[in-house]
Amino acid sequence: MSAAIPDKPALEGLETKWGASWESSGTYRFDRAAAVAAGRESVYSIDTPPPTASGSLHIGHVFSYTHMDLAARYQRMRGKHIFYPMGWDDNGLPTERRVQNYYGVRCDPTLGYAAGFVPPLEGGEGASSKAADQLPISRRNFIELCERLTVEDEKQFEDVWRALGLSVDWTQTYRTIGDPAQRVAQRAFLRNLARGEAYQAEAPTLWDITFRTAVAQAELEDKEQPAAYHRIGFAKPDGEPLFIETTRPELLPACVALVAHPDDERYQHLFGTTVTTPLFGVEVPVLAHHLAQKDKGSGIAMICTFGDVTDVVWWRELDLPNRTIIGADGRIIADAPDAIVSDAAIAAFSELAGKTVFSAKKRVVELLRESGDLVGDPKPITHSVKFFEKGDKPLEIISTLQWYISNGARDQELRTKLISRGKEINFTPEHMRVRYENWVGGLTGDWLISRQRFFGVPIPVWYELDADGNKGAVIVPSESSLPIDPSSDTAPGYDERQRGEPGGFAGEIDIMDTWATSSLTPQIAGGWESDPELFDLVFPYSLRSQGQDIIRTWLFSTVLRAELEHGVVPWKNAGISGFIVDPDRKKMSKSKGNVVTPAAMLETHGSDAVRYWAASSRLGTDAAFDPQNPKQIKIGRRLAIKVLNAAKFVYSFPTPAASLVEPVETAVTNPLDLDLLAELGRVVETATIALDGYDHAKALESTEQLFWTFCDDYLELVKERAYGAATPEEQASAVTTLRTAVDVFLRLFAPFIPFATEEVWSWTHEGSVHAAQWPTPTLDRSPTGLLGVVGTALIGIRRAKTDAKASQKTEVLSAIVHAPTERLALLRLAAEDLKAVGRIAELHFVEGPEIAVTDVVLAEALVEATD
Repeated sequence: MSAAIPDKPALEGLETKWGASWESSGTYRFDRAAAVAAGRESVYSIDTPPPTASGSLHIGHVFSYTHMDLAARYQRMRGKHIFYPMGWDDNGLPTERRVQNYYGVRCDPTLGYAAGFVPPLEGGEGASSKAADQLPISRRNFIELCERLTVEDEKQFEDVWRALGLSVDWTQTYRTIGDPAQRVAQRAFLRNLARGEAYQAEAPTLWDITFRTAVAQAELEDKEQPAAYHRIGFAKPDGEPLFIETTRPELLPACVALVAHPDDERYQHLFGTTVTTPLFGVEVPVLAHHLAQKDKGSGIAMICTFGDVTDVVWWRELDLPNRTIIGADGRIIADAPDAIVSDAAIAAFSELAGKTVFSAKKRVVELLRESGDLVGDPKPITHSVKFFEKGDKPLEIISTLQWYISNGARDQELRTKLISRGKEINFTPEHMRVRYENWVGGLTGDWLISRQRFFGVPIPVWYELDADGNKGAVIVPSESSLPIDPSSDTAPGYDERQRGEPGGFAGEIDIMDTWATSSLTPQIAGGWESDPELFDLVFPYSLRSQGQDIIRTWLFSTVLRAELEHGVVPWKNAGISGFIVDPDRKKMSKSKGNVVTPAAMLETHGSDAVRYWAASSRLGTDAAFDPQNPKQIKIGRRLAIKVLNAAKFVYSFPTPAASLVEPVETAVTNPLDLDLLAELGRVVETATIALDGYDHAKALESTEQLFWTFCDDYLELVKERAYGAATPEEQASAVTTLRTAVDVFLRLFAPFIPFATEEVWSWTHEGSVHAAQWPTPTLDRSPTGLLGVVGTALIGIRRAKTDAKASQKTEVLSAIVHAPTERLALLRLAAEDLKAVGRIAELHFVEGPEIAVTDVVLAEALVEATD
């Protein structure tokens, strides 16, 4: 039964009302049985970004997730069975960091478990950001706190998503730390391992000294930092100095070579010779490599293991020794490299041992000044330095044993396949494909997936221990035993008492990078291996919707895992949203402190208004947002309110006899009404093509433009006729057109402003507008342009009354409408409507160069003249 039309329709409260209704009626649930019956082609599946559950959502989330929801709602109305899950990315470093600050604790794996542990803080956001202020607790206690806080955060996130009106199937949710997700991630890893795609290696590793963990290439962020060039002399065989300029003199003990560009004539005669390092007396070769920059510093650089990522490339390609001197704590290690042998050199190194890189640099500079090997004062510069995207200190590069997955960096055949797979995906906008291809082409190393953290998916292996307790062969579990945690579960074939004992086993304590799990969201949500029927229905998915900043991480890694495991692309379409920028056109980000949280904005303006703002921007286009003056959101609110009020007005007209309104094709006879429906059919076609191409902004723009014409012009022109001021047939034509137009507009607007449209739909329909069929053109007839011509004449009539300082309700004795011949013919078709809306007794039409209304004789003006 349809709902009663309220006396004063309002947006307030619609989110709560319809959110509850949609949930109770299962409006957005995936009808699996129907999908199975209809077949794979009937399913539209979405690989939803699982937001990081640590912290808070920001306006950028609302922006991109709305874009995804527009596609879901449209495809649902096109008759597709929508598989639209929601996941929570709740494992990894962001969660650990938040738990540390929130509860005032830090993990110490050497401590035992404390039953009934109560953290020192509850809800102390940011109150305990220093490690010295945090209470050490066991790994198990720490993970329990991580679990507790992420559940609370996820509930808050869900509340925001529901308020925004995401048409998610909330029965299809997952957590990246949950057992199903761990099972998928560990199964995929074991299969990577079995095929030789996952391997362990001792290699240079990007290392965050604050979090004591390895960092992958995709997690890097460049930041401009102050530094200084130090001009240092190396001794050539003839005793003359060869000067290099470096920003990292503290790495002199790690120097393994000097390098210059092959074409640099200044140094060509030195290639193949050796020089001796100052202070430490180590003989190192002078080599050529194309990555050396002639115009940087003195044009010749020292290669240290390892100062930056270029050092790693040189080290690998030039086959140089490894003399790493920085430890995992960011301090100089105690033991000097083997190449440092003289007493003086060892004494110099001992002065650096245990120091931070900052203190070591200061001391090396002092020693170089004393030895005379430092020339002049350091030259201040600013340069780009690598940071972990969540870190506060520059990364170091140290040698560690880590787990990797092949990603094409060292496998040209795989790299070529990944480029080819990218061409199979429909990127919107198209130019975003280049970012994917550039990333694949620029990879310098395989994907480092191991992390020295605690809250994440354990790497599912153990190691045999030999008679001396040294690690040997890898022990793997059966897939049926997954998920497992090697730090607490016993290796197959062993007794727990053998853990850590010679001849026994040791469990891997590292966890997987969070992207190693998130890269498998299609498999996790789709029930890979655990639910073959569902997986066959949804995979490959129809859409991946995401932000442009994670093309290199989430998009690429998902394509990689799908290629390695299935040999196909994970989805057919990739919709890439732009950034949100502040009024100064700066990207909004938490690190810059200019983000806006959405909850208050949704409450203040309403969800439909916020969705309208997001929908107004095309995919890939950055959107400016000013929280002090959100103009586009205000326009969206005005539109939603107008939909409510215009529909109420239309439904106030008396309903003509049924015989006169069925079907629409025979009930609508007036030329103006026919033209409105023809225009509406054109908009339906435009919006449909646009949404098929993921151009939601164009669909909204075309729909909104005609809607305002409908409200401002058409409604005014036909309201007298709709009230019954003409023949029953003319009234039926007007009312049928009005109701038909509202019905179509509601469905066109439904993906964009779901709450207002659902409210209006409920006044006259059973069921949800979001389950209704997407509209098709009502009449197979092209627009004549009549509505636009008559609307222009109506503006002229209104302007004439305004110029005469008369009310629009003032009677007009006579008026003349001028127009070109072909437009006069159109105007005469709507003469009666023009006369009715303008309250004109006599309306004359005269040929003229443009549409204009003249010689308007007002009845009240005539009365005044007579008096």
